[in-house]
Amino acid sequence: MIKTKKISLLIILIIFLNTCGIGQKRKGFPPERPKLVIGIIVDQMRYDFLYRYWDKYGDNGFKRLINKGTNCKDANFEYLFTQTSVGHATISTGSLPQYHGIVSNDWYVRLQEKNIYCVEDFDVQAVGCSSAEGQRSPKLLLTTNIGDELKLVSKKSKVIGIALKDRAAIFTAGHMADAAYWMEDKTGNWISSSYYIDSLPGWVRKFNDKKLQDLYLNRNWSTSLPIEQYTESLPDENKYEKGLLGQVTFPYNLVKMFKIYKSYSLLKSTPFGNTITKDFAIETIVSENLGQDDFTDILMLSFSSTDYIGHEFGPASVEIEDTYIRLDKELAHFLDFIEETIGKENTLVFLTADHGIVNIPDYLKDQGIPAGYFNQRKALSLLQSYLNALYGNGDWIKSYISGQIYLNHILIEDSKLSISEVQEKTANFMIQFTGVANAISGSSLEKGNFTHGVFASIQKGYNQKRSGDVIINLEPGWIHMTTSSTNHNSAYQYDAHVPLIWYGWKIKRGNILREISICDIAPTISNFLSISFPSGCTGNIIYELNE
Repeated sequence: MIKTKKISLLIILIIFLNTCGIGQKRKGFPPERPKLVIGIIVDQMRYDFLYRYWDKYGDNGFKRLINKGTNCKDANFEYLFTQTSVGHATISTGSLPQYHGIVSNDWYVRLQEKNIYCVEDFDVQAVGCSSAEGQRSPKLLLTTNIGDELKLVSKKSKVIGIALKDRAAIFTAGHMADAAYWMEDKTGNWISSSYYIDSLPGWVRKFNDKKLQDLYLNRNWSTSLPIEQYTESLPDENKYEKGLLGQVTFPYNLVKMFKIYKSYSLLKSTPFGNTITKDFAIETIVSENLGQDDFTDILMLSFSSTDYIGHEFGPASVEIEDTYIRLDKELAHFLDFIEETIGKENTLVFLTADHGIVNIPDYLKDQGIPAGYFNQRKALSLLQSYLNALYGNGDWIKSYISGQIYLNHILIEDSKLSISEVQEKTANFMIQFTGVANAISGSSLEKGNFTHGVFASIQKGYNQKRSGDVIINLEPGWIHMTTSSTNHNSAYQYDAHVPLIWYGWKIKRGNILREISICDIAPTISNFLSISFPSGCTGNIIYELNE
């Protein structure tokens, strides 16, 4: 009898252990290192968008990330010029612009006497197209990023960057990436450059042959919810938005608009630009077998349409609210796919943004809030007259880009003037304009050591070779004159405070309330992967994620 009981207990134990084994096999335990790291960057996503539209989100997109991941509630960029190229470079390198060298989307090169675009490279050839849109590379990025550091120790790991914007895909992919893909305006196809690959892989050509871009433009863009439910936004018809081709109210007949645009840049200014980006990301994971072996892969994915739409309609528009409601569904689909094919326990996901956006200044002014538009052309004309009066007639100003004044060093030296003196005179003149909060010379930034405040932010974004002679910072709520409804390019909270959420792998549920630098993302991932920090890294490990 006792022997029979022992046998029965043994059988029960075996069944129990087998059942546990099956359950464990289904659920899975996180490996020592994630098999796939996915960085999701939502272009122009302010932090408050997480909660502003909370009641409109489903359970499996943004809410899934927050409710089942770790939410860093006070994540910020530390520098002045919050732009797409600068943000993506900072996220992937863990470095400040003063080190990684991407000081803005464009800058002036004195030796060449011209403005250059941050990813232009006419020494490489376009792959997948015949236009200059494919002549791009990361050669102007001065430091390594997390993908580079991974490839230096693991050649079998794959690193790929994807975005509608070339600069977003390239700076997150890095120097040693297997590929970076972006969309060509002329054809709507995904393209690359010979810096990465000699020809498009067969699976990319097949994806392009599907012509999903035509499918997504062969429709109306209507609100996904009844228009009266968009209570978090301004009325659909208002006087502040510039819109698409001047249209500012739903629905948008994309078929008709495309005939006028004659360019797939239209797709980028609709939520369906995000949709095709997600579609391509899924195809990339499947075709490249990402996350399917013991060598960690990295996929950097940037959703760019939010930025295009935000510029045209502003952050308080029905259009931007509808875009985020739709993006939430795309995220849910993407995360479902990841968990079904690779497994949540095998995938480390982080979601953040490259910058935020300010409310349309005219709207702010009507609410009694200080705001305005800085007329840079008028200011530069007056500055030229001032310098002529001081030093004689001459071409004293070579370029002005996004708050950076580039002076004519050759003329200054030939005139036997001090460059630092002309810089100081220029800064003192510019500070007198309404809307200018600060103006500081390059010589002051090079000699000083600012530890806090706006000058510290300016200094962190200042690179001696690439930045302007004088940097100006506008007052809160002020933007440069632009053809868009609004803009971003400041260190104020509406531009610098962005989401940062970690999810999957060994990430626990919780919140981190202390201030975190966006530079902390790269070293945190490097720590998880047991690889070196990127070469110019200034960030620190987010230690709470290891607890």
